[in-house]
Amino acid sequence: MKAENILESKGREVFSIHVEAIIADALQVMNENNIGALMVLDDRKAIHGIISERDVMRTCHRSQGSCRGLAVKDVMTPREKLIVARAEDDINDLMAAMTQKHIRHIPVVDEKDKVVGMISIGDIIKAMLQEKDFHIRHLTDYIESKYPL
Repeated sequence: MKAENILESKGREVFSIHVEAIIADALQVMNENNIGALMVLDDRKAIHGIISERDVMRTCHRSQGSCRGLAVKDVMTPREKLIVARAEDDINDLMAAMTQKHIRHIPVVDEKDKVVGMISIGDIIKAMLQEKDFHIRHLTDYIESKYPL
């Protein structure tokens, strides 16, 4: 299964925040949309990075809870460290990268480096479970001779 298959199923909506915003704004968007990460973009929709709940938590911990007024750009994972996917990438490879790098979200970009979707580890697990259920159902039908000969 490819990243494209997950995006077709879940949709391509990507939540983002402006690079000049503050953490409180990012947390509000994440909370309102029940999501764990936001793309950080500029006015031209160019990628500057990604900010996750984990980024905010670590920053607040390091500053002993004093995150008020901090800028998103000071907390985010910057573009040069960002792992991205392409629509044709296999989800097994994405899951391996997420596991190895301890990340839960990977943006999907096109050939012009524009964000076309976001895939979470939860999206991958859901897709893999659906695929396994499909195979189990068809193998069971085959074993039970439900297919005409």
